[in-house]
Amino acid sequence: MSILQNIGIVVGSDNKAEKIFSELYPNFFEVEYDRPSEYIVKYWESYKSKTISNNNQNGKIFEYILATLFIREGLLPFYLNAKVTFIPNVIYDIMFYALDRGPICISAKTSLRERYKQADLEAIVLKNVHRRALCFLITLEEEEAKSIKRKIDAHEVIGIDEVIVATEPQFDSFIFRLKGMTLIEPQPFEVIQSNQLISKDKIEKK
Repeated sequence: MSILQNIGIVVGSDNKAEKIFSELYPNFFEVEYDRPSEYIVKYWESYKSKTISNNNQNGKIFEYILATLFIREGLLPFYLNAKVTFIPNVIYDIMFYALDRGPICISAKTSLRERYKQADLEAIVLKNVHRRALCFLITLEEEEAKSIKRKIDAHEVIGIDEVIVATEPQFDSFIFRLKGMTLIEPQPFEVIQSNQLISKDKIEKK
């Protein structure tokens, strides 16, 4: 069983993206980096140089990179492929729950094109239930991100709080902000539903 399976990032077996990710570096805990964005760059450039990619595979690899980076940065707990109570038919890529804000949603997209519209709609629905929720769109496409930022400033995109390029210094600032929040497992009822909870206990038992 791989490390990703042991800690719950991957559920099940025979996952091509998982095998590719595991081949990039034997143990993501041993990858050296100075800044969070450097970790993203190192993994993504290694992936692109060694693999013939496709959009679905790219998305999974990007999610794995982000998830393992959050673990390395001690940002726990978080949820993958999460459902939120009272919000039907929506699965959020990555989600934290902060004591003072509630859900913090992260939509991970290697490229945006029209995909930002879905992320914005999902963010609007989330904020209709959780007024103080925060929604971030994280991507690898700098020019597309600039376009979405202009739409946010013009109030054409109203659910997404911020679009962030994962390979740029703004991502380092984003990680720093997350570290300033108190991240918890929501109680007493299941605000977030997922069978992929990556927690500190799992990391310590890996």
